[in-house]
Amino acid sequence: MKATFLGLDIGTSSIKALLIDEQQTVVAEASVAVSISRPHPLWSEQDPDEWWQACLTAIAQVGQSAPEAFAALHGIGLSGQQHGAVLLDGEGKVLRPAILWNDGRCGREAEELQASLPDFIALASNIAMVGFTAPKVLWVRRHEPEVFKKTRKILLPKDYIRFRLSGAYIAEMSDAGGTLWHDIAGRQWDDTLLAAGGIDRSYVGDLVEGSAASAMFSDELSNAWGLAKNAVVIAGGAGDNAAAAVGIGAVKGGQGLLSMGTSGVLFAVTDRLLTKPDRALNAMCHALPGRWHVMGVTLSAASALSWFADVIGKGDKVGELIAEVEAFAANPAELSNAPVFVPYLTGERTPHNDPEANGIFSGLRAQHSHAAMAYAVMEGVAFCFADDFDVLADSGAELTSCFWVGGGARSRFWGQMLSDVIQFPLDLPAGAETGAALGAARLGMLAAGAGTEAEICFKPDIKLRYQPDAAKKSIYQPRLNRFRAMYEAERHVRAMAIK
Repeated sequence: MKATFLGLDIGTSSIKALLIDEQQTVVAEASVAVSISRPHPLWSEQDPDEWWQACLTAIAQVGQSAPEAFAALHGIGLSGQQHGAVLLDGEGKVLRPAILWNDGRCGREAEELQASLPDFIALASNIAMVGFTAPKVLWVRRHEPEVFKKTRKILLPKDYIRFRLSGAYIAEMSDAGGTLWHDIAGRQWDDTLLAAGGIDRSYVGDLVEGSAASAMFSDELSNAWGLAKNAVVIAGGAGDNAAAAVGIGAVKGGQGLLSMGTSGVLFAVTDRLLTKPDRALNAMCHALPGRWHVMGVTLSAASALSWFADVIGKGDKVGELIAEVEAFAANPAELSNAPVFVPYLTGERTPHNDPEANGIFSGLRAQHSHAAMAYAVMEGVAFCFADDFDVLADSGAELTSCFWVGGGARSRFWGQMLSDVIQFPLDLPAGAETGAALGAARLGMLAAGAGTEAEICFKPDIKLRYQPDAAKKSIYQPRLNRFRAMYEAERHVRAMAIK
C-alpha cells in the first residue's frame, strides 16, 4: 500500500479529518461537531478535552472507512482555529476551558498590554486585539490568579492536539504571530513581548516551520492504531487560514483567498512582512519558509446568515432562504430601497478592532419581508470584505488572484455578489470546503519528505470564476457608503452613552 497522509483541522464548530494518498486523492474523511460555551457576555470557551475526544472519534472513523490506507499513514499535519489560550499545569493537565479567538472579555488587558511598551506595535507587527492570545493570559492572571500560578505551558488549539498526539510542546510560525509574543519578521519568540505578557520562553513551545517535522506519534497511539513505531511524522502545521491557503496552492506572493466560514478572512501571501496595524490588519508568517501573509478579518460572516435564519425559524433551511433572497434580488428596483445591515454581531476586527461593535439594521419599512432582510445580511457581509480589500490595498499588498473557500462558497449567488461588491474576480476551486484539512495534509506530506513544495502545493482546478459586473458598482457603492456611516454613527452613540 502506498503512503497516506492525514490532515486534522481543529475548527470552532467541528473537528475534521482528511486522509489522502500520494496523489492527494481523498481516501476517507470525517467530521465531528464540538460545542461552544458562552457562560457570560463576550465570553467564548471550549473544552480542550472535547477537541481531543472529537479527534479520536474522527480518526477512528477514517481508520474504519479505509483500514488498509490508514495503516500506511506516514505523515500528519495540523490546522486549527487561531489565538485560543490552552493553559496547562506542570503535568500537562488542562487548568481551565480554552478562551477562544472570538472571546471579547479582555479589552482592558489588551489596552494595558499595548501601552506597556512604547514600541509594542513595532515589535508585534500588530495592535493588541482582544482576540489574540496574550490579553487572554493577562486576563487569567488578573481574574484567576490561582489558575495562572499553576500554569506552566500555554498552547494554541492545534498545538494542544499535537501535545496529545506526541507529548511534545511545539508551536509554529503562522499561528505564533497571533499570540503577540512573536517576532514575525525574525520568525522567533520575542523575549520583550513575552515579558510584557507576564511570561517567558518556558511557557511556550519550541518554534518550527509549518512544513517541517515537529514530532512523532507517541508509541502508545501508534500501538493503539496499529501503526509502525516511529513511522508517522507530525508536521508543524498551520493556523486555519494559512492551512487553507496551502490547501488551494496560495503559496506565492500576490496569491490570496477569501474564506467565508464562521468568520470571514481575506488572506494575501506576501514575500516580505507588510503591516497596517492602525486599520486592524493582521500580519503573520505564512506556513512555508520565507513568506508572510496579511489578513483582514470579519468576525461574523456565514454565521451572520445562520443567525438570521435561526431568528426567523429557518435555521435548518438556509438554502431555501438564499433562494428567496435570489428571487428578491432579481428585481433591481427593490435593491436600492432594501434595508442595510452591519453584521458586527460579536464585535469586529478589521478595520475597526472594536469588540463592542453591534449589529445594526437600518432603513426597515413595513413592506420589507424576511427575504429583504436576509438580502441585507448577505450584502452586509460582502461590505465587510470590501473594507478588507480596502485595508489590504492600503498596506501595499497586491493581489493577482483570489480563491473563494469555506462553507459560504456553496452559494453561487453570494459569490457573484461578493465579486460585484469588491470588483475583483473570485475563483471557486474544486474541493473548496476541504481547504484547511487538505492544507494540513499537504504540510504532513512535506514534513514526511513525500515531494517538493512545487509538486505538493499546486493549485486545484478552477470550478467556477466569478467576474465582477462593473455596472453593479453604481448600485452597491451608495449602500456601502451608508454601511460605513452606520457604524460610525453607532460608535458615536456608544461613546456619548458612556459620557
